Amino acid sequence: MFSFFTKKHFLIDHLDGFVDIHNHILPGIDDGAKTVEDSLALITGFKEFGVKDFICTPHIMENYYPNTPDTINNSLALLRNGLKMNDLNHVCLEAAAEHMIDAGFEGKLEENRIMPLAESYVLIEMSYLQPSLNLFDMVEKISEKSLYPILAHPERYNFLHGKLKSFEEFKKKGMLLQLNILSVSGYYGTEVQKTAMSLLNNNLLDFIATDIHNRKQLNALKEMELKQSVIDSLLPIIERTTYNFRR
Repeated sequence: MFSFFTKKHFLIDHLDGFVDIHNHILPGIDDGAKTVEDSLALITGFKEFGVKDFICTPHIMENYYPNTPDTINNSLALLRNGLKMNDLNHVCLEAAAEHMIDAGFEGKLEENRIMPLAESYVLIEMSYLQPSLNLFDMVEKISEKSLYPILAHPERYNFLHGKLKSFEEFKKKGMLLQLNILSVSGYYGTEVQKTAMSLLNNNLLDFIATDIHNRKQLNALKEMELKQSVIDSLLPIIERTTYNFRR
């Protein structure tokens, strides 16, 4: 008998061993975890479905989160100590950053004050409402330093919804695209979900990450159910991310 109902599956069943390259679990330095206790609760929650490798990426954003390598590494040391004190030595933590393309980014890049992922990649973001005027210039300057720019959560930029050709242009300019897992579930809204699926279906995505800030988002990730066909499309991106960033 034909069924109108398609069985869905939990995505977390496919994340065992995944390396999360974009998250906000470092304590006290941006809009993510506020305390070491918050960070440990998130890490323990991730452990339940087999994720224990993280590249932590707090915001570096003028006037909001003016982080530096020092503030980020100090928070990393604090959290690593918390892991040790709580017998969570199996967890692997590295630190990088999510860099806003703002007026101060170029200076940080020129002075080597950025925080790359795995030494070779720079995670960048823009305002959700309008593009950074110097985006392509900064992408070129990143490339000139033999680094690869990764645009965080491209599906979440409101001004790009329905503009597939813009994403294709980003790729031509040398940008890699990193999807937020929760975007596919509709967590951020239907327009974000539609854009995420369009990027997925057109093979424009390079990497995937959680971008987890808090326990509410982690619980949403745990409860996330998708059609098997969508999971099948995501699996190569999950595998590529882990392959490229496994330390």
